[in-house]
Amino acid sequence: MDINMFYLAVVILFAFAVFDLVVGVSNDAVNFLNSSIGSRVAPRYIIMIIASLGIMAGVTFSSGMMEVARKGIFHPQFFTMPEIMTIFLGVMLSDIILLDLFNTYGLPTSTTVSIVFELLGGAVAVSILKIVQQQGGITSIADYINTSQAMIIIFGILLSVIVAFICGAIVQFLTRLLFSFEYIKRLKRYGAVWGGIALAFITYFILIKGAKGATFISTSQADWIKNNSFLIMFLMFIISGVVLQILLLFKINILKSIVLIGTFALAMAFAANDLVNFIGVPLAGFHAYLFADASGSPLTVTMDALGDKVPTETYLLMIAGLIMVITLWKSKKARTVTDTEVSLGTQGESDEKFESAMLSRTIVRMGIALSEGIKRIIPLSIQHVISRRLDSSKYQSETDADNRPAFDLLRASVNLMVASAVISYATSQKLPLSTTYVTFMVAMGTSFADLAWGRESAVYRVTGVLTVIGGWFLTAMLAFTFAGVMATVIYYTKFYGILLLLVTVGLIVWRNHRKHGERTKKIELEKVFNLRKVTDIKGTISITFEQMTLLLKEIRESLDNTLNALFNQNGYLLRIERKRIKQIQRWANIITANIFKTIRLMEKEQIGVSHEYGQTVRRLQKLVDGTRDIILRAHLHVSNHHKGLLKNQIEDLKIVREILLSIIADVETAIEKRDMRCYESVAEKHKKLRSIVKNHNKIQIDRIRNGESKTRLSILFYAIIGNAMMLSKQNLRLLDIFSATLIDAEKYTPEFDMD
Repeated sequence: MDINMFYLAVVILFAFAVFDLVVGVSNDAVNFLNSSIGSRVAPRYIIMIIASLGIMAGVTFSSGMMEVARKGIFHPQFFTMPEIMTIFLGVMLSDIILLDLFNTYGLPTSTTVSIVFELLGGAVAVSILKIVQQQGGITSIADYINTSQAMIIIFGILLSVIVAFICGAIVQFLTRLLFSFEYIKRLKRYGAVWGGIALAFITYFILIKGAKGATFISTSQADWIKNNSFLIMFLMFIISGVVLQILLLFKINILKSIVLIGTFALAMAFAANDLVNFIGVPLAGFHAYLFADASGSPLTVTMDALGDKVPTETYLLMIAGLIMVITLWKSKKARTVTDTEVSLGTQGESDEKFESAMLSRTIVRMGIALSEGIKRIIPLSIQHVISRRLDSSKYQSETDADNRPAFDLLRASVNLMVASAVISYATSQKLPLSTTYVTFMVAMGTSFADLAWGRESAVYRVTGVLTVIGGWFLTAMLAFTFAGVMATVIYYTKFYGILLLLVTVGLIVWRNHRKHGERTKKIELEKVFNLRKVTDIKGTISITFEQMTLLLKEIRESLDNTLNALFNQNGYLLRIERKRIKQIQRWANIITANIFKTIRLMEKEQIGVSHEYGQTVRRLQKLVDGTRDIILRAHLHVSNHHKGLLKNQIEDLKIVREILLSIIADVETAIEKRDMRCYESVAEKHKKLRSIVKNHNKIQIDRIRNGESKTRLSILFYAIIGNAMMLSKQNLRLLDIFSATLIDAEKYTPEFDMD
């Protein structure tokens, strides 16, 4: 292959670098935005400006980190330039697919781990192919791969997950005991000292991470910073404490300053350390091409020169920084990933994003048992003190209902301080870890210590954390596998294989983009179901009308799809609807919670809203139960490959479906438009449906007598028409209830059949 073809490969690598910067920032933005956005320390644009400044400062420190891509995982002197290019192309293709996949589903993962295991997978694949061609023994792979470094990284993953969580939980627990949730009052006493400690750790973090990769700091200066770390921290503690005390005298919230400085520090660390994950491989490929081109035998010379230290061009770092900043401001996926982490640490009630799982239930059960055991040891007086300090009701009552942040500034400060301390210490000791893992687990540890994982939410939060952690280890396995496979394809197919893989990656990214767009639209639609604090009865009832409209639409569409799938024996569509019923139940629960809150307000303010409004809960549950029963019965019947419904049974059910869906659509429109004049029309349709169902029952009995309809088909048929009648009746009752709610001023309450 001509050397000019490898020039094209370098161009492709740099194109990948731009795209990788976009997907990488979308994933890693959560590391430094979580605390500031979760606590709403400032308007979003202020937070983004500070993070952007941190990124631009960080890229100037990242030059020294680029060595990882060249020689950190494999020994370049054993590979030729074509083999190196094969590895690098496989790595970048895999990285784009992997990170974009995690971003699409809003799961934060480690770009460090992904790039390391991709380099490892690609290098192992090419090494094995070389060994096979040379008819060597597989044990000689140790000559090619830096196995000790890979094992250290794996150990660092496990250790950082555990240490970060424990440190976050302990520091947050002690901090909350000192300040409680009414921290504003106690900041005047201890705020300057505590803030001085926090800023000392954060400032030291900036120096340690900056000194490690900055080109303008000499080796002797970096060594001096490392050797005098305690002196630096002590001076920063004194200076910060004095400055913060002055700010307190002017009644300035010092926690805001701490959070914003911490955000800058983590953004800087992200750019300084993780930039190598995005452009390190393309730069290494570019340098490999230059070395090979200058050698005189570009296709056969080994890449010994990659083992030397090569400074990275500053203009390239600045361009990369600008791309990262633009992505930070524009990426919708960055918001999706950030929302996932913030939701897992939300104080109090929230719309949980994860379902319950057996492992999470087991962990929570063990945690409850351990908590009960500890309570037996600790004296009651101490328990009462701890309980008062950890009482979050004050926090909930002091904030605005709809704008209440996910957690307070005190926890945000602890998140940043502990993450900075853990990362700084590991860096100074040359221990590898992932900033993603540390920042995420610290945030989970602090939310756990703050009792944000209450009995009502613990199972779902634990499931979320386990899902994210599982994704981290999945990242390593997928990264290794993807890069190995792609490197193998490129090794044998050369240029044509690269084109094929480019098309494949493009299709995957396009599909993920479409899927993320659909998820985003769905989230926007569901915003009306976001839990919020209820302060106004009229407004809350209005919200219930909106929520009920969407719920009825979801039920109507789900029933239509389910019956169509049953008639056509489509198991795939029925599986989709079986998953959909969980969303329907979740929406119904949110409406129910909203109604209960309204009822509590009615008792408090003694406003005469119809008591029948509370009957919505009963109707809701029956609606969901009837819909679920139809879906589950249809799914079970088809998935067990039972004989399909008879043709005449299908025709009967189509008539029932048409009337039922028409009734639901009428009620849906009436509630949406707050116009209940269709009541008589709906009542007439309900009466018609009852007559049709009665006639279908007689016909079905004849089918049973003549043996035409077997037992399973008869049970299924009766279950569907029975549930259809029940759903029709509940829709009519809902129309009654919402009519009464609208005309409550006239004290009109229609007659209710409470069956």
